[in-house]
Amino acid sequence: MNLLGKIGARMGATAQAIFRSAAGLPLSFRNYYHVECFGPDGKLKWQDRCENLVMDVGLDEYLQRIWKSSAFTASDFIGLTDDTPTIVAGDTMASHAGWVEAQGYTEGTREAFTPGTVAGQSVDNSASKASFSINATDTIGGAFATDNNTKGGTTGILLGAAAFSGGDKAVANLDTLNVTVTSTAASP
Repeated sequence: MNLLGKIGARMGATAQAIFRSAAGLPLSFRNYYHVECFGPDGKLKWQDRCENLVMDVGLDEYLQRIWKSSAFTASDFIGLTDDTPTIVAGDTMASHAGWVEAQGYTEGTREAFTPGTVAGQSVDNSASKASFSINATDTIGGAFATDNNTKGGTTGILLGAAAFSGGDKAVANLDTLNVTVTSTAASP
């Protein structure tokens, strides 16, 4: 075991993650979206789980929040993408040529991401899922996270986005989409 490994082995999990990051060792952030579509009868129509690509500007934002913010208070929001999104690391809220935001839901803004308690290097919003009341026939291709709640807006920071692993999904008027986002951090 090298010197860095010996030092890291004597630290707790949080200290190891910070140490590894500062020492240039691998540290990974992953977000997963679990989307469920319920029909007006309350029955599950479909579900999908997909892994998020964290945008370059999102990585910068995470580092800003971790290293520079002593009392972080910003809010994050979940949005939906229209059919067949092509997501790349360079996407921003102002420029994402490979996808369009889906807006066929009754809520006036993007849904808030309300995370629970951070434990075991993971946090999710399972106790307060982002819920979208669909008001049009549409095709949904994925989901995204941003720090701006403006439905259809092009400002703010695009934290990450994901295309459904099982391909595009059809939604209809009166369907409800519930989105659970799980964020994890790991130091291999």
